[in-house]
Amino acid sequence: MKSMYAYIRDAWKKPDESNVDELMWERLQEWRRSPSVIRVEHPTRLDRARALGFKAKQGIIVARVRVRRGGRRKSRWQRGRRTKHMGVNKITPGKSIQSIAEERVARRYPNMQVLNSYWVGQDGKHKWYETILVDTSHPVIKKDKNLKWITNTNQKGRVFRGKTSAGKKGRGQRRKGKGTEKTRPSLSSHQNKGK
Repeated sequence: MKSMYAYIRDAWKKPDESNVDELMWERLQEWRRSPSVIRVEHPTRLDRARALGFKAKQGIIVARVRVRRGGRRKSRWQRGRRTKHMGVNKITPGKSIQSIAEERVARRYPNMQVLNSYWVGQDGKHKWYETILVDTSHPVIKKDKNLKWITNTNQKGRVFRGKTSAGKKGRGQRRKGKGTEKTRPSLSSHQNKGK
């Protein structure tokens, strides 16, 4: 017998079969008009939020953030460069769009730490992510056995140091074992051979 979260997950995996695509079409129209970072009352994807550590309790909030899609916007050289060095397209940042989204939310809520984030939608120009934020000074969080680790001082500014799931992926730290020798302790070690 499938759980409620399994039904939610299946609806997001196959939106055309569960009529979620029509709902998504309406949501995106509303999201385009809303501010780039906005607090939401409930997670849009409850199954994904719960899997990443969300709990419906005091000290935890969810914020939706809009970020642009695509590579870097780079202007073309006008003269005096070889064509090889005129790169305009396929110039990508060193961090993912999701990491950029998490950092923007962290700057909007400076008293909270980013726990994790997940994708909720995209169109031709933008992507939307929902970010789970935790108030590290809240007594409810300090008593929670599963979340009190984030109250440690070494977790301050974790999103800016690539400590979230998206940040670890960008640093090449997600996988372990054979094939990841050049990514430890960092991407810049081993003559920058990590990626």
